[in-house]
Amino acid sequence: MSTYLQGLMDAVTAKNPHEPEFLQAAGEVLASLEPVAAKRQDLVDAGVFDRIVEPERAVIFRVSWVDDSGKVQVNRGFRVQFNSAIGPYKGGLRLHPSVTLSVVKFLGFEQIFKNSLTGLPMGGGKGGSDFDPKGKSDGEIMRFCQSFMTELQRHIGQFTDVPAGDIGVGGREIGYLFGQYKRLRNEFTGVLTGKGLSFGGSLARTEATGYGLCYFMREMLAAVGKSFKGQHVVISGSGNVAIYAHQKATQLGGKVVAMSDSAGYIYDPRGVDLDVIQQLKEVERVRISEYVNRVRGAEYHEGSAGIWSIPCQIALPCATQNELDLESAKTLVKNGLIALAEGANMPTQPDAVEYLQQSGILFGPGKASNAGGVAVSGLEMCQNSLRRSWSFEEVDGYLDEIMRDIYASSAAAAAEYGAPGNLVAGANIAGFLKVADAMLAQGIAY
Repeated sequence: MSTYLQGLMDAVTAKNPHEPEFLQAAGEVLASLEPVAAKRQDLVDAGVFDRIVEPERAVIFRVSWVDDSGKVQVNRGFRVQFNSAIGPYKGGLRLHPSVTLSVVKFLGFEQIFKNSLTGLPMGGGKGGSDFDPKGKSDGEIMRFCQSFMTELQRHIGQFTDVPAGDIGVGGREIGYLFGQYKRLRNEFTGVLTGKGLSFGGSLARTEATGYGLCYFMREMLAAVGKSFKGQHVVISGSGNVAIYAHQKATQLGGKVVAMSDSAGYIYDPRGVDLDVIQQLKEVERVRISEYVNRVRGAEYHEGSAGIWSIPCQIALPCATQNELDLESAKTLVKNGLIALAEGANMPTQPDAVEYLQQSGILFGPGKASNAGGVAVSGLEMCQNSLRRSWSFEEVDGYLDEIMRDIYASSAAAAAEYGAPGNLVAGANIAGFLKVADAMLAQGIAY
């Protein structure tokens, strides 16, 4: 990095010494913005780079709730409102024991650029809690969500901050959160996205991130004269993103041969049966290891990281951050990988990203390739404002168009700033410039 940006990164590190996830995200973005800093002295003079790495607001709060045995439990809640230069804060709520301020700041920072890339007027934010919904009853989850929203409602609103779901937050949790917001505020507004269809949700929201990931991959492949057809695909994870990435990849002609969960992975050389995966994960909510008891000829292996040893041409990491390391990247390349796009947030470790790019692998960064979810969340906001609902086909059409535009703008920015083909740099630059110009226009208050 330049002296200026390196100095800024050093300052960020000194301020946030115990936040590795946030520092990783900030370092990756600032490194790719070096040509912008060299070309846009006006942004340097206005302190835009210095301001964009500092959240506008971060709220940490206690969440007390009572479990089924009558015992009081206490968790910690977070909402980081990172940047509102181009619209109200927008970003999911994550419920998982791994949630810390560092994780929420990393996700909120990434969300700034992801939301900007969609072309919709949405700022960047993120939130959540270290509450673990696994093993909890519906009543316990409801009581937690109601307590969480009792505090969160002070900081959000349809024109201020519009949360959505993330890991651990699906339709059930959004319903409980929305019900409590409505009760406390006495208003029915589009304050959350990912809602049920009966109270303002959008068709295609469930499928959006996985579908969008495959639309982005399709564009990456098409740029070099390739497609999904006849390609073996490995997808890590078996949650919402992974399931619908499987569905769309298969529709586009690929064969998904492996999927995983946090305990291990399955390999099915005939192609993973999506109906079975959906039954196990969406209905029975059991481990993916059960797949081999339903499908003859499939294999199960302990340890989710081993999934990257399965030969494939297309890899779609859809589980969690930093799941794919350098050794896994080397194995993928050795086994014939041609393209990888991130379905999760920052699932590929930095040295693995560098190796894949140096090896000539097509690489789609998460802030671009997994933006389909927040894109359809933005479309849900539009529908709420219009007081109407669009058909599945209409929403899917808009999603396809948005993902094509994200690829095109990322590729164009990479070429303009001296890094043709580098979509990591291109996505960061394209997302940054829209926000930076808005910040410049609005003065130093933002």
